[in-house]
Amino acid sequence: MATTTPTPSITSTAAGASDPVPKTRFDLIPLLLIVAVALVALPLVGSATSWATLTLAGLAMGLIIFVIASGLTLVFGLMDVLNFGHGVFIALGAFVATTVMGAMGGFVASPSLVANLVAVGVAALTGMVAAAALGLVFERVLVRPVYGMHLKQILITMGGMIIGEELIKLVWGAQMIPLRPPESLRGALLIGDVAIEKFRLLAVVVGLAVFVALLWLLNRTKLGLLIRAGVQDREMVESLGYRIRRLFVSVFVAGSALAGLGGVLWGLYQQSVIPQIGAQVNTLLFIVIIIGGLGSTLGCFAGALLVGLMANYCGFIAPKAALFSNIALMVAVLLWRPQGLYPVSQR
Repeated sequence: MATTTPTPSITSTAAGASDPVPKTRFDLIPLLLIVAVALVALPLVGSATSWATLTLAGLAMGLIIFVIASGLTLVFGLMDVLNFGHGVFIALGAFVATTVMGAMGGFVASPSLVANLVAVGVAALTGMVAAAALGLVFERVLVRPVYGMHLKQILITMGGMIIGEELIKLVWGAQMIPLRPPESLRGALLIGDVAIEKFRLLAVVVGLAVFVALLWLLNRTKLGLLIRAGVQDREMVESLGYRIRRLFVSVFVAGSALAGLGGVLWGLYQQSVIPQIGAQVNTLLFIVIIIGGLGSTLGCFAGALLVGLMANYCGFIAPKAALFSNIALMVAVLLWRPQGLYPVSQR
């Protein structure tokens, strides 16, 4: 007597096929941590007016740091390259800005906001182009031979930064060069008793624009999809006819350009430029990307805001503690979340 094996019904198969794929819930806790730090600082500062001023200044500083660090986290997250020479692109962007804004003295000194924004825009664009060109040379000469070798990457890129600083000294000299914001971006706006520096408002707009653009590019475009797919399975993407090496070189160049933009903003924020400006901020950048989670754009954003707020609050409440406040913040975050606020492995 023949036996028949039961087959799944059409309805059960269709029901199984239509089951929704579970989605990872977005983690709000790191963003709420930023709010918590601000609220904890309020009673310690004492004055609501001073707290508001410090908070806005800290957010602006954090967004400038994010612009600088975003290029570094982009290169590590998508290329697995530890570029300790990132500071040379920052310094080059800042020094190019001094030359461009010096040549556009009429635009810088003009009382017109439009003319001033044109001067800053041209300086930023020129700094980005110069840093991108240097990034292309840096990748081909120094980084390409050491892909996949982290220790050698650290050593050779640090050497590249030292050489780059010496070349900058040859062109611009070793002395400090002033880099003041244009006329209409100096001073502060008063909203009630709260003072908001005009240049910091511009930095907030630029930082938010870079953040949104990076998220859109990496998550909503074919280029971002190809880059992320190339990180996961390079051979498969290349078998489809795409040249991953070119994509990765483009990522490195884009990261260098962002560092150049950040260098222009940081130079205007400090109102002066020295050849070591990139090396000075390099440690801060690595603190930010470690706090955020190596390679995470959103983590870099959250980490930069935390660092900016912590630096401003500690500088006001306990100036001596400000020297090590960011390191203490990094230690506290890593004790809580050893892989950072937004680990890439959990995305």
